[in-house]
Amino acid sequence: MFSKLIKLISPISPIGPIRVRIAPSPTGYLHIGTARTALFNWLFAKKHGGKFILRIEDTDLERSDKKYEKDIIDGLRWLGLDWDEGPHRQSERLAIYEKYLQNLLSENQAYYCACTKETLEKERQLQIKKGEAPKYSGRCRNFKIAPEQGEIIRFKIPPAEKIQFLDLIRGPIIFDSSLIGDLAIAKNLQTPLYNFAVVIDDYEMKISHVIRGEDHIANTPKQILLQRALNFPEPKYAHLPLILDPDRSKMSKRYSATSIQEYKERGYLPETLVNFIALLGWHPADDQEKMAASEIIRKFSLERIQKAGAVFDIQKLNWLNSQYLKEKSESELWQKIKELYDKKISIQNEAALKLLKIGKLRMSKLEDFLSLQESLTLPDYDSNLLSWKNTHKETTKEALRLAQEVTRTILVHEFNQKNLENQLMPLADNQGRGEFLWPLRVALSGKDKSPGPFELMEVLGKEESLRRINIAIEKL
Repeated sequence: MFSKLIKLISPISPIGPIRVRIAPSPTGYLHIGTARTALFNWLFAKKHGGKFILRIEDTDLERSDKKYEKDIIDGLRWLGLDWDEGPHRQSERLAIYEKYLQNLLSENQAYYCACTKETLEKERQLQIKKGEAPKYSGRCRNFKIAPEQGEIIRFKIPPAEKIQFLDLIRGPIIFDSSLIGDLAIAKNLQTPLYNFAVVIDDYEMKISHVIRGEDHIANTPKQILLQRALNFPEPKYAHLPLILDPDRSKMSKRYSATSIQEYKERGYLPETLVNFIALLGWHPADDQEKMAASEIIRKFSLERIQKAGAVFDIQKLNWLNSQYLKEKSESELWQKIKELYDKKISIQNEAALKLLKIGKLRMSKLEDFLSLQESLTLPDYDSNLLSWKNTHKETTKEALRLAQEVTRTILVHEFNQKNLENQLMPLADNQGRGEFLWPLRVALSGKDKSPGPFELMEVLGKEESLRRINIAIEKL
């Protein structure tokens, strides 16, 4: 019966406008998981004409850092995830939390707990030894403890109550309150803890939908009980699947848990990351993969988010980025490359644009340009590299001499890839393509892997191409 009800319930709030939020803690850099949560909230708000709110949850004073807050804000802006309100900071809202804490204390729904960390740990270990689920025993629940003696403020969890809510992705979820134990909600009146502060903020900011990672499912019943105690309306919940590494283990730094800033520095485009992250746990009805943000908004729905973990595929990310790079002009790419890698660039504008013309089809990210430009620097290579397979050195030398003779006859203003192919390919067909093109490419690049010879010659120019062919002949 309940499963039939799910289909009838719209994810759109019937009682007010759509208001969603992203609420990162500034205790680390913006990473893929938080960016995905932000994106799905942003898409949902855009799709339904709602509001997207940025809230910085910085009540953890020991771990919060302004540099992380800046990284989060800069990362969201770079991705184009513009917010309608905020950033609100919990550290600026302490008086609001204190008011609600006082209410719960005065109504005997919360109390000061004097248990030390050592006492709680001993209690926890004993419960584990007995095979019980660890939870606070409630030893201070019925004592009148003065604020100055309290270690923490706890919320009284109702005993043996079933907490049921409809997750818009996962369906009905039921928890038993007897498994939770009285909940720590604040260190003192001025220092709220996560589960309490988030309930107050969501109410005060009129959040209609809480869209977050599945690691928060266990927090949901605690927050619902607090909402009931405070007579707050319950927002709708949707818990996103975990992001997994290719081996289906939890996301790690080896594959995917790097910061958004690192992806930017490696030369992934923001439109690529938005497109890629959108497909981590969601896909459109037509299974289209490459989509602009406007198209993703049009196709997006919570109903098409999967329950199972979403695998982070770096090959797919690279492929997708290569498709976006191909659409950019050489001048656009060059501007972005200069902004990212100015101190690592060793060639001038004209050569760079020529290199991008031939090289952007091979690039999967902007940093690939740095290795591409190395093809224009001739290393001191072994002469044996010049010979194709078991070709005799004299045959290789003859092929290079022929290439040199024809190259000399080509006028500078005609020295381009198309004309070079027209002039030199008949020689390659006559000599054997491997025997002719391999030594020519190695002579120009000094490497066994590089762009094609005619592409390189156009970028290097006539004079430098002839100089390198001559070096190869002398090596032989």
